[in-house]
Amino acid sequence: MNATSGSSPSGALLLCRADPSAVRPPAQLLREQLLLAPAGDDWSVLVPEGKPWLHGGEPVEQVVTGWATALAVSAATWPVLALWWDRDRAGFTLAAGFRRTVGYTWLADGTPVGEDEAMRTFAARLALDPVLDVQALEPLTRPDPDADAHSRLVGIVAVLARVGLALPTGLVPGDSADRLRSVALAQGAEQLEWPGIGVSPARTKLRAWGRDAVRAELDVVVVGPLGPYLRGPKARVLGGAQLAAGVPLLIWGIGRRSGGWATAGALLVAHGALGLVYDRLRDR
Repeated sequence: MNATSGSSPSGALLLCRADPSAVRPPAQLLREQLLLAPAGDDWSVLVPEGKPWLHGGEPVEQVVTGWATALAVSAATWPVLALWWDRDRAGFTLAAGFRRTVGYTWLADGTPVGEDEAMRTFAARLALDPVLDVQALEPLTRPDPDADAHSRLVGIVAVLARVGLALPTGLVPGDSADRLRSVALAQGAEQLEWPGIGVSPARTKLRAWGRDAVRAELDVVVVGPLGPYLRGPKARVLGGAQLAAGVPLLIWGIGRRSGGWATAGALLVAHGALGLVYDRLRDR
């Protein structure tokens, strides 16, 4: 594999199609060590400061898929694209609201192992040009002895530049997690914080949901296009649906010891609770 300079067995970037001000509140709810930076016109990038996939027993793909799903569910109005890589493979996962995630994978030598339909769905959900942009994506789904897995990810970024994505200078998919962190900080990335940062017990994390989640969720949705759905019958239907989906997902994630999926379930539960109690909170 023609590894990128400073490459390491695993790493990830999260690309959000929204301004940093919109990304900040739901990203804080993840309660992970993340750096946030603008990445072009209506794009932001989240750079992991830590490497939870090295300590939790989950592959990097599964960890960042859980993060992307949680962010997309929380935001509801903008998609999240997770770029990930490890020693053997690289790929992406696109999460958009409550839709099923879509992803594509390449082996380390660049061999495509995804489905063409997934790439077309990727283009449609990001509102890419159905002719020009799809044509630009097609070579990424074909064998190419001169393209390794990391260069495939760079190709994805190049196509997204057509719709405004512009990663901070020096931030390259495939680089080591330490280098990505250093580059992001040098470019002025914001270190995300949350109430109680520095308190290590996992129990504190769970207790904090009851105190902080609704407050942060209000910041996310009250000022956005979902505002009209926070009162009346629509709010109650939406809240009930989110609780119905979130509770089993949360239980499943905890049972599998999957922090990403447990977080996604917790955010669904928080959203559902928000929809059901918002009127009362506003009255107070």
